[in-house]
Amino acid sequence: MRKCFSITTATMSKISVPSDNAAGPVPAVLFGDPSKTKRGVVVLQEWWGLNQQIQDEAKQIAEEGTFVTIVPDLYRGKLATDNEAAGHLMGNLDWPGAVKDIEGCVRYLKEKGCKKVGVTGFCMGGALSLASAALVKEVDAAAPFYGIPGADLADVSKIKVPVQCHFGDSDEVAGFSDPPSQKALQEKLKAGKVNFEFFSYPGCKHAFTNSTSANFNKDAFTLALKRVVEFFQKNL
Repeated sequence: MRKCFSITTATMSKISVPSDNAAGPVPAVLFGDPSKTKRGVVVLQEWWGLNQQIQDEAKQIAEEGTFVTIVPDLYRGKLATDNEAAGHLMGNLDWPGAVKDIEGCVRYLKEKGCKKVGVTGFCMGGALSLASAALVKEVDAAAPFYGIPGADLADVSKIKVPVQCHFGDSDEVAGFSDPPSQKALQEKLKAGKVNFEFFSYPGCKHAFTNSTSANFNKDAFTLALKRVVEFFQKNL
């Protein structure tokens, strides 16, 4: 497939996106040009916030897949650099409000000309990817990484769009992304007859796609990114 923009020409824009979140419009970063592709992807942050790492990842997804990507700043300007601060930010997040932010970003991309829009995310963003697939009717596909939403936020068995899941088989985050949680997720998806794929990466721990993490696994990241790009190219 011919790319409409290359790695050297993918552009970044800072935008404000209308949202039904009580906090108001959500700041966001946009990569790519909707006039050059009709497929969009919302990329959701880990618990750190809208840092450079998630922006780089969104840029790479845009370039490799010929997508327009958008990263909402769910913390609205706040960033964490250590686990304690990240835990506070994630713990204080208005999760239903974050889903409204994602909904706003999906609508924004469609209003700009994207025919279909998918959602992917990592850790906290992975959980929100699944939640938005269940709750936002405009979402056309989802590719969550190592994160599962609580049942009080979303019933994943109600998802009606294709899903591609990515988890490490050595993930140690109990109740959120560890192997027992992964098994329970698969059982719920099967019970709901959701159209899904599930990839488990041998020897990989939590955050294995994050190049700044001690758990980063380059080979697994490369394979996962290839799978995600192909998944969205097929379903968007």
